Amino acid sequence: MVNAEDLTKNNTGLSLNIAADYGGRMDITEATRVLCHRVAKGELNPEDVTAEMLQAELSLCNLPEPDLLIRTGGEKRVSNFLLWQLAYCEYYFTDSYWPDFDEKALDEAILSFHSRQRRFGKTGDQVAEASGQ
Repeated sequence: MVNAEDLTKNNTGLSLNIAADYGGRMDITEATRVLCHRVAKGELNPEDVTAEMLQAELSLCNLPEPDLLIRTGGEKRVSNFLLWQLAYCEYYFTDSYWPDFDEKALDEAILSFHSRQRRFGKTGDQVAEASGQ
């Protein structure tokens, strides 16, 4: 990990997150606990809690939400990974295992991503209407 960080420390084009010993449920639970403690201390009313407040307490709150999740190894699940952050993410599933996932496989995933309509919770008609199509 140290070598990978050192090798890429000046890179600015992409963010690659490797979540070792991370769990999305644990992350949401811990963020909720923080807000519950604030409510218990009287610093915050329960009805004032917002999604943005919860998100700000997540362990990866300083990272942008992913646009694309590439799931290797033939699995069709997120496995407790970034449960909050993947709400509007595009998913790409491949049977290739991580060590075999090469430049060609990445190109295929990116091509698939670019062929999709990003809707962020809207219908296709709403996106088309908003873009004047």
